[in-house]
Amino acid sequence: MLEIRPNCELCDCDLPANAPHAMICSYECTYCASCAQGVLKNVCPKCGGGFTARPIRPSQAWRKGLGLESHPASEKRVHTQFSTEEIAAHVARIRDIAPAYR
Repeated sequence: MLEIRPNCELCDCDLPANAPHAMICSYECTYCASCAQGVLKNVCPKCGGGFTARPIRPSQAWRKGLGLESHPASEKRVHTQFSTEEIAAHVARIRDIAPAYR
């Protein structure tokens, strides 16, 4: 089950569970669409993979035991471990390779 992290790991903007502009990589690194597409050029600074829209966990339990009430989003804020310079070098190195071929 996804953690549903509460913030962009780069700019620290809030990304509530229902944020349509939250993006994740296959390791659940979480960024706002602006950072994922702009600064990061669709390159995860951690794994080098691409991003996809983070699914929205339903607030209502349409089936018993499911939804945000039973499985709330994380409240732990996460920040990238990489410096701006490290991110820029990593992005520049692989941004022209399609995510499926990284």
